[in-house]
Amino acid sequence: MSDARAPLLKLKGLTKAYPGVIANSDVSFEIGAGEVHALLGENGAGKSTLVKMIYGLVRPDSGSMAFRGSRYEPATPHAARNAGVAMVFQHFSLFNALDVAENIALGMENPPKQRALAARITEVSEAYGLPLDPSRLVGDLSAGERQRVEIIRCLLQDPKLLIMDEPTSVLTPQEVEILFKTLRQLSAEGTAILYISHKLEEIRSLCDAATILRLGKVVGECDPKATTARDMAEMMVGQTLHVPSRETTKPGDVALKVNDLTLQSASPFGTSLKNVSFEVRKGEVFGIGGVAGNGQDELLAALSGEVETGAGAVQLKGQSVGHLGPNERRAEGLLAAPEERLGHAAAPDMNLTENAMLTGHVRENLTNRGFLNWRAAKGFAEKVIADFDVRTPGPGNAARSLSGGNLQKFVIGREILQRPDVLVVNQPTWGVDASAAADIRQALLDLAANGAAVICISQDLDELMEISDNFAALNEGRLSKPRPAAGLTVDEIGLMMGGAHDMEAAHVA
Repeated sequence: MSDARAPLLKLKGLTKAYPGVIANSDVSFEIGAGEVHALLGENGAGKSTLVKMIYGLVRPDSGSMAFRGSRYEPATPHAARNAGVAMVFQHFSLFNALDVAENIALGMENPPKQRALAARITEVSEAYGLPLDPSRLVGDLSAGERQRVEIIRCLLQDPKLLIMDEPTSVLTPQEVEILFKTLRQLSAEGTAILYISHKLEEIRSLCDAATILRLGKVVGECDPKATTARDMAEMMVGQTLHVPSRETTKPGDVALKVNDLTLQSASPFGTSLKNVSFEVRKGEVFGIGGVAGNGQDELLAALSGEVETGAGAVQLKGQSVGHLGPNERRAEGLLAAPEERLGHAAAPDMNLTENAMLTGHVRENLTNRGFLNWRAAKGFAEKVIADFDVRTPGPGNAARSLSGGNLQKFVIGREILQRPDVLVVNQPTWGVDASAAADIRQALLDLAANGAAVICISQDLDELMEISDNFAALNEGRLSKPRPAAGLTVDEIGLMMGGAHDMEAAHVA
């Protein structure tokens, strides 16, 4: 008979090693029933490996787990779910062409008939304040609604432990409040929640306890409500955290002007751009916020030259560049770094020297009469690695061998060192720890201080408010009227992201 006072989940000495790296080393901590427990750590700290062991995706080399007072050794996610453990992943695993009920049925071991399942989805989703229409096509749902599908799929399993990985990265502030209300309700009912996030103020608001990992080891525990976000960040990185700062400069001439840009999305589930207009001056950081899937990828493609636009829709330094491709725009000074690191910003199986060549050959003169200058490309890659503190053995390592934060620093550094007149970045610190994020934001501010125009597309509102001079929001392919970032409230930003484009745009200084 198990002890009712025993922790719901107890980890003791969990260790997992891969060739050349120890992902987790002697990790021990406990989670009580109904507790909201944060798992914190910078990129590469071992968080993902740890939750994969709890969820049955990875087997530990040594150590033990106990769940609800009994030995717990899940060999598969199926075994974990049967024991009462559910997980909502950062990247959704949904099929756009299927409806909500069909997607949820795919994740169930023995799904009921569709009519009974649809009724159950409606009942559970409304009970937890996350209403869903089971007949709606997933491809038509917003990012926040898609997350609801994943959560309801888990809740239908009646879990005792719910693992959530970066759950608010695609939500508006209003949607975050709804999610937190749901999680607090689950906690009050006795469900434990293991919560992973880089958003430390959210951790302070929601969580009862936190365990901090660094280089695979537990380096501390704390009460988030009694610990500042800065202190938690410094525990994660093991050093004093750098706070980005900027020089106050007067914006110069218009560097990039977008005029009435309308563009059909190439994807059937993408978002077409509708009459988007804005301008960015030299020395200015222009922040564009929005929930994922509202036209961010399409906007970056239109600005970078991946897709051509109508005459005059995109003007660089007074000249129309809508007909130019990416290399031609790079030659003119318009550079871009897309959201997807592996596969779009960098070729996974190519090494860093080859990835430096891919976008740097135009502006860094890495070719000579049609021949590739690999010695120069290696030197350029080494400079990016050194200047942006990219943690890697060297430029010969494949892009996929780097942690997410280090690859992101390489991608951003590769573009910044090419001295762009205009730089467009989408999600520059996506999934990046506090220290690496601060470095990237500082690099963008320094670039603007040196006279470049920077367009930062991001779902991280703290990031946008920290570095932006002016702000606008994308919603369903439409851009709100730009406003000075100074003085904007979270509620105002949330309304703009939700589509309230008719708000009074005047800003009183």
